[in-house]
Amino acid sequence: MSETDSQNPTLDAIEEAVKALAERTRHTGSRDTAPRLPGLHPVSTRDEEHYRMLEALMFAAAEPLDMDTIRARLPHNAECTALLARMEQDYAPRGINLVRVADKWRLQTAPDLAHILVDEREEPRKLSNAALETLSIIAYHQPVTRAEIEDVRGVAVSKGTLDLLMEMKWVRLRGRRRTPGRPVTYGTSDAFLAHFGLERIDDLPGKDELKAAGLLDSRVPAGFTVPSPTDVIGEEELPLDDPHEIEGEFHTDYMGEDSEP
Repeated sequence: MSETDSQNPTLDAIEEAVKALAERTRHTGSRDTAPRLPGLHPVSTRDEEHYRMLEALMFAAAEPLDMDTIRARLPHNAECTALLARMEQDYAPRGINLVRVADKWRLQTAPDLAHILVDEREEPRKLSNAALETLSIIAYHQPVTRAEIEDVRGVAVSKGTLDLLMEMKWVRLRGRRRTPGRPVTYGTSDAFLAHFGLERIDDLPGKDELKAAGLLDSRVPAGFTVPSPTDVIGEEELPLDDPHEIEGEFHTDYMGEDSEP
């Protein structure tokens, strides 16, 4: 530096600033310090592309998607479970949440924002008291036959009531009871779980929860219990498509025994 330059305070300030910047870069490296959106996690470029695909898939889906469908749509090397977990966390504080219902995934509006959508929601179909009672019995006593429903209610069940519940896709035919006549058994469907926000049928409220909600008399009889429903086909029940459900075998199983001396 010449004697003239050393007497110029402006050049001295610029030189010091350049040195300071070079020193800071040496210590911090050349990392991108741009702020990230809250909730998003650093991932590889490949995973980021898979995440974008998952977002598009969930946004465009007309109904909840199960894991097999998601895996079939995304690339074979996509970490679907990890991507869903990340998306569920990322969307938790937003106006749209990723939720799991009946072992399927869907996007839905955040529950605390329901008040601003009240004019846009479809009005649910009002059920009669008979239909509500029948639905409750099926939900808690499944698998249950029509005769068993009537036994619990104490009155005959109208065919129109069961038809209505099946038309709404809240009730389905499960199988047949292993008893003479092989009566069909009824149970709830995935649509029932989705409508009431349940992941599994055993998430239905129990006796203590029903009492706390004021839906059960606090002075229940001694020994009163709430049934434990199941969606698993048990030994007392045959699937509707069971190969043994043949008229001839029905006579072999039951009529043959009666004919013995």
